[in-house]
Amino acid sequence: MKILIVDEMHPSLLGMLDEQGWQYNYQPRFRRDDIIAHISAYEGLVIRSKTRVNEEVLAKAEKLRFVARAGAGLDLIDLDAIGGRDIRLFHAGEGNRDAVAEHTLGMLLCLFNNILKADRQIRQGTWDREGNRGIELLGKTVGIIGYGNNGSATARRLSGFGCKVLAYDKYRDNYGDHFAEEAPLERIKQEADVLSLHVPLTSETRQWVNEDFIAGFTKPFFLNNVARGEIVSLEAVVSGLESGKLRGACLDVLENEKLGTLTPEQQAAFDYLRTSDRVVLTPHVAGWSHESYVRINEVLVRQIREWANSASGPAFHS
Repeated sequence: MKILIVDEMHPSLLGMLDEQGWQYNYQPRFRRDDIIAHISAYEGLVIRSKTRVNEEVLAKAEKLRFVARAGAGLDLIDLDAIGGRDIRLFHAGEGNRDAVAEHTLGMLLCLFNNILKADRQIRQGTWDREGNRGIELLGKTVGIIGYGNNGSATARRLSGFGCKVLAYDKYRDNYGDHFAEEAPLERIKQEADVLSLHVPLTSETRQWVNEDFIAGFTKPFFLNNVARGEIVSLEAVVSGLESGKLRGACLDVLENEKLGTLTPEQQAAFDYLRTSDRVVLTPHVAGWSHESYVRINEVLVRQIREWANSASGPAFHS
């Protein structure tokens, strides 16, 4: 089995592939034209976050038997094009779930306790205790949308803080557990103090959280997005903060993360958010811990090995 790796990977992956005796060609600097020119010789393709796998690539992939995404999201992959061929798709959703869950808690605690604002003030010589009085997670109702790997890992940690967790997942049944109660979306909109997003980017979820969505909540709430930036309209976040419907926002992702290419509308929204004490921003690193970087590779290699050793296995692993 020959595998083409076309994104920058943690070096642990190469050792894991060597242990399996699989041949691989590590080409992290390959551009799209290079991939198309070479893909016909390989049974496996490993990508991370720069490579879009669509009909243009697959049309040249005569021998391709699997695509492995070193991460959770599948928005770079044309699932219909994959599904129309005898190609397995692997992704490492469980590899970074703990990192995402811990990052979510860290962002919420920073926001609730004014940690970033207080730190800046003290460095400038201001000692303001009353202005930085915090609020507690204890007793808050948190709505989680998307109860897969990341959502469930987040619920586990929130339950330890004494939160009531309501979970909604359109694509699952009977998923309530010890850490979260299964709930319809409308109930979350009625009861949530915090909304945390853990859904993939699809045509259905793109710009899903807009002004109407935010206005549909019964009481002011905090928004946390560690999923995909395009799910949330930043203009809607600004509007919600200005109106008081949003009490604050934790955003690890933005609808346009190439900050040098923002449209005038995006720039205006970003300028508001980056100067607000009610917003915590991080650069798409919620699942990007030192440990998860290795764990993602372990999950992928395990999935590929189990599939290779099986005469017939499911087309998708999660």
